[in-house]
Amino acid sequence: PGLSYTWIFNNTTLSVEEDNRRFVSQGTGNLYIAKVEPSDVGNYTCLVRNPAAEQSVRGPPTPLTLRSDGVMGEYEPKIEVRFPETTYAAKGSSVKLECFALGK
Repeated sequence: PGLSYTWIFNNTTLSVEEDNRRFVSQGTGNLYIAKVEPSDVGNYTCLVRNPAAEQSVRGPPTPLTLRSDGVMGEYEPKIEVRFPETTYAAKGSSVKLECFALGK
């Protein structure tokens, strides 16, 4: 709890709030990209911040390349859901649940 995740693309912070194709899960830190385009090719680095400890850790860069054969690999169509077993919320508060449709 309290951790925040930011992704850096080619040494520039991704502004996923303004992008309908990319999303960062604040539950897992995973970066999801819908319909990868040639402009997405490059190096992605995750930055994890812990405000309570006043620390940040930057992971190693992960390169993204495009396959020319159009093969999806291991990603068959599926729904990715990681809801907690029980979610509690106070009346009038907001709760964020993440659900992703993956695949072709």
